[in-house]
Amino acid sequence: MHGLINRAIERFVRDTYGRDTWGQVVRRADLSFNEFEAMLTYEAEVTTQVLDAIAQVLGRPEAEVLEDIGTYLVSHPKVEALRRLLRFGGRTFTEFLHSLDDLPARARLAVSDLDLPVLELCEHGGGFFSLTCQWSRAGFGHVIVGLLRALADDYGALIILDHKGGGGGCEAIEIRVLNTEHATGRSFDLGARAE
Repeated sequence: MHGLINRAIERFVRDTYGRDTWGQVVRRADLSFNEFEAMLTYEAEVTTQVLDAIAQVLGRPEAEVLEDIGTYLVSHPKVEALRRLLRFGGRTFTEFLHSLDDLPARARLAVSDLDLPVLELCEHGGGFFSLTCQWSRAGFGHVIVGLLRALADDYGALIILDHKGGGGGCEAIEIRVLNTEHATGRSFDLGARAE
């Protein structure tokens, strides 16, 4: 697993629950280090151990932790750059949804060896979409649910999300866009501004 992914998990715990909680996770996961290096690659088993440890330390189901990580990646001020990168997917939440298929390729433009899940969106009409998430590590669909929920708020859209589960490395998410202008979204400008 790419160090950027593990580092994001670490930052989520540290920024949300504090360094002491991260220390508990490190001990429970039996890591031989205290911090992940962003540009290294780690065995997938290490990520699994860390996520298991987080769920145990927090006393929460792993699916909820993964969804919270997705929310963190969009809404926390320390990861504003990722929010901006995602918002370049479109002017509206619906346009953003249509850009999801290209997200892994866009991410590889920034970090060539970053492996992200394959995302495939299908529009069924009437604001109803289904999204499949294919990846070697089960559960990443929950990260996508958290990310989509936070981005919908960011755009001011009203949506309903339902993680439908899955198997064989493929998870399904149902998305119902009820209103694309439900609330005032957070300020965002696709163009740079000169001060």
